[in-house]
Amino acid sequence: MLSLKATVRNGHLVLDEPTELPEGAVVDLVAVGGDALDELDDEERGALHAALAEGIMQDDAGDTLDADEVLARLRARAS
Repeated sequence: MLSLKATVRNGHLVLDEPTELPEGAVVDLVAVGGDALDELDDEERGALHAALAEGIMQDDAGDTLDADEVLARLRARAS
């Protein structure tokens, strides 16, 4: 995946680095970083961080399933 950095200047996104993309290429942008980019309140953000920490602990303990296995189980339910 190609990752590019841009800065907002006068309401426009300006690339901070050169790119070899062809002229006229359409690029989908996703804003990342900073709490102002989501609509979570402090309680929701705390719950999210707790859930992420729990998931990391489960992974560290080996208490996870392979994504292909999860998808196979979900497909079996839908049948």
